Amino acid sequence: MKSHLRVHYFQHIVGEGFGSCYSFLKAHHATISSTEFFALPVDRSLEIEALPRIEEVDLLLVMGGTMSVNDEANFPWLKIEKRWLRRYLAAGKPAIGLCLGGQLIANALGAAVSRNRYQELGWSTVQRVANLPQESFPLPEKINVMQWHSETFEIPKGAIHLAESRACRNQMYQIGKNVLGFQFHPEMTPAALELLLEDEEELSIFDGEYVQSTRELQYSEAQKFEQGNQLLNKAIEFVINA
Repeated sequence: MKSHLRVHYFQHIVGEGFGSCYSFLKAHHATISSTEFFALPVDRSLEIEALPRIEEVDLLLVMGGTMSVNDEANFPWLKIEKRWLRRYLAAGKPAIGLCLGGQLIANALGAAVSRNRYQELGWSTVQRVANLPQESFPLPEKINVMQWHSETFEIPKGAIHLAESRACRNQMYQIGKNVLGFQFHPEMTPAALELLLEDEEELSIFDGEYVQSTRELQYSEAQKFEQGNQLLNKAIEFVINA
């Protein structure tokens, strides 16, 4: 991976920051900047010119969040974010979307995002889709990762469907060789999970057979996070070297 990357990330809620890949990118002397959409006053409209210039971003990371990509009435900046994403993706630049971020990229490209049959919160096994094309991102056959979502994306037109699970068919997709969208959270760290588990209001909306208890999650062993973290590092290298 080339050094001195200009990395920008879109953050939608407090606490859902850069996650595990911060140290990985810093080791490669990346310059990191961010847009914190959650910090915008509710009554303030966002101008697209306030977002970074596309030619000044070498890698975009679109992080998660508790809102729906469809809730543009309550979060008007979603329209501007999606418009900017379309421009960025049209330029053929590297991007990775994580959970809400994967939904945003898919939706910006015309794919629907809707309620999943099951809510997922906690550790689950995601499987690689069978008979993937040779140019696909090299996923392991199975991987145990952190889930935290009620909605899910359709696979964008022209994208490769990479991964699925029992609870949610569309877990990961690839567009060309420079864009990867995740439904799960490979970036999750013990500290980030601890912070998210403090949000009792958010936790209260989750229920069902694919939802783990707060107590179970509080005692997640550190090594459980490593599979997803390593996968994300490989994903960054993959899209950057496309």
